[in-house]
Amino acid sequence: MLTEHLTEAERQYYYMDQCHQWVTSQEEKLGRPLTASVITFGCQMNARDSEKLTGILEKIGYTMIDSEKADFVIYNTCTVRENANMRVYGRLGQMKQIKKKNPEMFIALCGCMMQEPEVVEKLKKSYRHVDLIFGTHNIFKFAELVYRRITEGKMVIDIWKDTDQIVEDLPNERKYPFKTGINIMFGCNNFCSYCIVPYVRGRERSRQPEDIIREIEKAVADGVVEVMLLGQNVNSYGKTLEQPLSFAQLLRRICRIDGLERVRFMTSHPKDLSDELIQVMAEEPKICRHLHLPLQSGSSDILKKMNRRYTKEDYLKLVDKLRRACPDISLTTDIIVGFPGETEEDFLETLDVVEKVGYDSAYTFIYSKRTGTPAAVMEDQVPEDVVKDRFNRLLERVQTIAARVCSRHEGTVQDVLVEEVNHQDPSLVTGKMSNNIVVHFKGDASLIGKIVPVHLTSCKNFYYMGESVKNN
Repeated sequence: MLTEHLTEAERQYYYMDQCHQWVTSQEEKLGRPLTASVITFGCQMNARDSEKLTGILEKIGYTMIDSEKADFVIYNTCTVRENANMRVYGRLGQMKQIKKKNPEMFIALCGCMMQEPEVVEKLKKSYRHVDLIFGTHNIFKFAELVYRRITEGKMVIDIWKDTDQIVEDLPNERKYPFKTGINIMFGCNNFCSYCIVPYVRGRERSRQPEDIIREIEKAVADGVVEVMLLGQNVNSYGKTLEQPLSFAQLLRRICRIDGLERVRFMTSHPKDLSDELIQVMAEEPKICRHLHLPLQSGSSDILKKMNRRYTKEDYLKLVDKLRRACPDISLTTDIIVGFPGETEEDFLETLDVVEKVGYDSAYTFIYSKRTGTPAAVMEDQVPEDVVKDRFNRLLERVQTIAARVCSRHEGTVQDVLVEEVNHQDPSLVTGKMSNNIVVHFKGDASLIGKIVPVHLTSCKNFYYMGESVKNN
């Protein structure tokens, strides 16, 4: 075989070249460019995967567009909550009609949802118009799988149960020229009882620090000023390396990169957020003053059922440590309402933590039963009307507190990374402060990607209106 002596990256570039030749011939036959579209569901890990898929599609020769009427449509799926699966099935139903009008088009599915065997069986039986199905572990093989679909002329399914393989140096196309996500690790070993992620993302595996540094340096040379370091639990970084390196030590190295202005990271699990990491956050000015610290529940009893491996008291002590080390830090969180067995007393414990911490914002979710997780078979599932009532009470409390907390910067001057021209008012630009709060102020597209000092004139609950200091 032609590719047997090549590295995995070289193999994939070989298949990209083969696919490119096919795309060119198709374009000549049709007399127009072939288009592609990547539709992303779910988390920032998925968004980063979609950048890689986009980079490969562009290398193959496709012109990227934002439409599901493209010649190649790929859905990068999420399965954390059941409604995410239903949205994908709904889209696929609509795509059947679109494909009838363009039978030469390709439809691909990848991501977490594809790691569920029952999903793949359903697709094989009821969605025969899908051309390509693969999961979370073999995204690097995308070009090879496309080549198989071209040459075999039938549905290609390639699902891996797990992998320890990490393939470097493949193409990726950033959504923003000035910021990007960087995977530092893959997989999860936490097995929270409600969560399907460890089953679909596999075991933890860390990238080599040299590869991470090299990727960031290359991105900075290409105009990136802010990176988001990504992992299901970044605190676990380095444990699978032959020469272990802590996440805190990796952060120190990244902060030494010339030209890099801001460093963010997520997600950080409360069970193993170390004193060393808190110290680095306090000492390194490039690390953004924002931490996403998922709570999930304020009840120690529920946290134990969730297998979170910390108590309410542990969490509050950790917040106190963080606030003492980084007084200006903004905290955000995730909270699940209606976990099996949650009583009114348990829910009130959650409200108590929300009051004591004072989050800048919280992502609040109604518990979603995921088949295959321990929580799915737990007794005492909470009645729907009770869950909805608690959810609404929590949301009202979170929003009231967040509006108060966010207003503390009113009247100050803060650095804002400008991200885009405002969609509602084109005379404004929109950006984010180091603590992740959104700011709108007068400006134009020339400011995009720049960090601008802005006087925050008024707080509008969850965002600020401001004035560029340079324009005053």
